[in-house]
Amino acid sequence: MTDRYAAAGVRLDAAEEAKRRIAELARATRTPLALGKVGAFGGMVRVPAGMRKPVLVLSTDGVGTKVLVAIRAGVHDTIGEDLVNHSVNDVLVHGAAPLAFQDYVATGTLVPEVAAAIVTGVARGCRAHGMVLAGGETAQLPDLYAEGHYDLAGTIVGVVEEDDALHGDRVRPGDVLIGYASNGLHTNGYSLARRIVFDTMKLDLSDPFPDDGRPVAQVLLAVHVSYAAAVMPILPRLHALAHITGGGIPGNLIRVLPEGCEAVVKAGSWSWPAVFRVLMREGRVALAEMRRVFNLGVGMIAVAARSDVEPALAAAQRVGIATWIIGDVNAGPAGVRFAER
Repeated sequence: MTDRYAAAGVRLDAAEEAKRRIAELARATRTPLALGKVGAFGGMVRVPAGMRKPVLVLSTDGVGTKVLVAIRAGVHDTIGEDLVNHSVNDVLVHGAAPLAFQDYVATGTLVPEVAAAIVTGVARGCRAHGMVLAGGETAQLPDLYAEGHYDLAGTIVGVVEEDDALHGDRVRPGDVLIGYASNGLHTNGYSLARRIVFDTMKLDLSDPFPDDGRPVAQVLLAVHVSYAAAVMPILPRLHALAHITGGGIPGNLIRVLPEGCEAVVKAGSWSWPAVFRVLMREGRVALAEMRRVFNLGVGMIAVAARSDVEPALAAAQRVGIATWIIGDVNAGPAGVRFAER
């Protein structure tokens, strides 16, 4: 008898093989805080012992159309690591340490090798942060996704003492803005970047990227930087953190500014990585749009009292992340303004 589900495009045998491979990867991330069985209906994790008033910080996100570059290149593990690092940064800005992660992979036709490669990157990112991959979901949706396409998303759980959580309410006029270097696009702006690189510039993945020299694939698939190692040692002394993702510096820094505080960003205080200069030039993208779409070389911004700037810079230097003093907080209406000089 014909397997009607397989005829509809869903291969249960492929799903079982993918689950087997993913379970092995998940087991390798287990920490003393993990509870329950791998592959259960829900993932379980203990709150670390000794906390007085633990607060769980949750965030859900994806990697956007960067997956289309990964599919085109046939490189599937790095976007899994992208997803974890992006998510770690999103809870880090609240002062939270990563605790547990869950991923979601949806595709038209499930290829166990591809699913395993994606989760290999997720597991690698989890292990790097001492975080358990507590579960996830792999869905076959043949009527929703084109052949060979997939989407990737994840949910992170972090934990922080309630009294130590960052909300932006500590920011004051006179504070200093510290920019932490990105290594490129991270996981934002790919809809525009792909159009410029592949359609306007007519580049292929193996071509050298202008002004950079590395292959296009290497530039576009550079793994989103995690700032946990650079920031966590100095967290208690910071007034706020902003993860610079979609919306750029103005769209994200404003989220941590209280009333009466204006952030003034000195536009010339850091150098853009080559990828942004090329995209602006070849795509004829206006400066204002570049600032709204891309991180422009700054992946995280810390807001700190002037007396805490040097310890923050030193903490980042110890783990090899470049930093710059990129501006100040002034008294004024809440907002972000660029000072061109």
